[in-house]
Amino acid sequence: MTGLVILLVYIAIFAVSAWAVKIFVQRRQDKHDFTSLKTVTFGDESAVTPNRIASVVSIVTIFLIWGAFTGSKLVPFHVPGPFIGDTSFTYTAKNAAGQEDAATAYVTVHRIEDQATVPEIAPGEGFAKDIGAKVGAWRSGLIKVQSNDEGGNDDGYQVVAVDGQPILPGGEVSVADGRVSMTDKGTLNFTPKKGLQMEPIWMPSPEAVWNRFWEIAKNGYQNFSLAQHLGSSLMRVFAGFIAGSVVGIPLGYAMGLSGWFRGWFDPIVEFMRPVPPLALIPLVIIWFGIWETGKIILLFLAALWIMTIAARAGVSGVNITKIHAAYSLGASKWQIMRHVIIPNSLPEIFTGARVAMGVCWGTVVAAELVAAQKGAGMMIIAASKFQLTDIVIMGIVLIGVIGYGIDILMRIAEKWLVPWKGRS
Repeated sequence: MTGLVILLVYIAIFAVSAWAVKIFVQRRQDKHDFTSLKTVTFGDESAVTPNRIASVVSIVTIFLIWGAFTGSKLVPFHVPGPFIGDTSFTYTAKNAAGQEDAATAYVTVHRIEDQATVPEIAPGEGFAKDIGAKVGAWRSGLIKVQSNDEGGNDDGYQVVAVDGQPILPGGEVSVADGRVSMTDKGTLNFTPKKGLQMEPIWMPSPEAVWNRFWEIAKNGYQNFSLAQHLGSSLMRVFAGFIAGSVVGIPLGYAMGLSGWFRGWFDPIVEFMRPVPPLALIPLVIIWFGIWETGKIILLFLAALWIMTIAARAGVSGVNITKIHAAYSLGASKWQIMRHVIIPNSLPEIFTGARVAMGVCWGTVVAAELVAAQKGAGMMIIAASKFQLTDIVIMGIVLIGVIGYGIDILMRIAEKWLVPWKGRS
């Protein structure tokens, strides 16, 4: 339910923001340049540029939704949270003699991290006695009225109603601040209202993740500093990516230039391309062991096929008229390769390199599942075993930020090394 609400809120904010920007910003900008008149893009990324206002609003929206649904103190508004405080409900019991009596259950609902005490309640008159209990927010707790009532353990004793509503074993009724269900053995179980906020064990607040980041940045995690964890993952990713590029790019060029090479390797490449790197983990462990070699080999295989296909597509996509023009000018095969094929294939190779780096960076988490002593993936896996969700989210955020940073660097390198991209 909470997930659906979050999705609907996000969609609503996206639609309203897009409408607002269109009305109040874009209409004030009188654009008549050539780029603004482009309606169709054929490989020219300059025709569609990212709206920076949309980027800022997107980040702020995610942060506000995260804070609103986790009770963060950093945002000014929140969705309804779980009930916390004192509440009560009445129950009607019938003893073995068929007599009915009513009593009240007083429940203190407390935060999970707080220490609460069971409220002291005067038992009252009659065989049904008032009872006190405590329940953690987002949790449920048994209200053992049988043990508290006189004759509660006798055959024939049963609770027949809660707040005047009939109840049977396996049934459930709503009360003021939650709901009361009855187990098959006739014991009452109280569940306070959960609201729409996420429980910290499922989704901690932004400040909780930030505090955990600073704690690990200062003290490290499992005998290694945060820099050592991230550096180890980066080393594995770059080693696997570089190895995959060194092998994959020449292989792709060979497949693009030679029918024999293409016929020989095409079945292998097309067979391995759809196989996810995660499926190769057992085989890599058997062949190369569980230490660094196996991890780098797995990342190498994740990058190899992407770089091969990118290089092959780059060579195959070279305009044949350019090659004919070079031949007519007396160029040799090596000159055509150097001055025509390689420059025109580099845009495709850079695109493949960005994809391959993203796949490698995502695969490193799985690669570090096996016998890794340090690494970003190792932190996430180790924290998940102890349900330390704040560390898990911190690791995911770091992986995303670093991966995004690497992609930005590769875009800058592409603009510097391949300034002719998108030009004929």
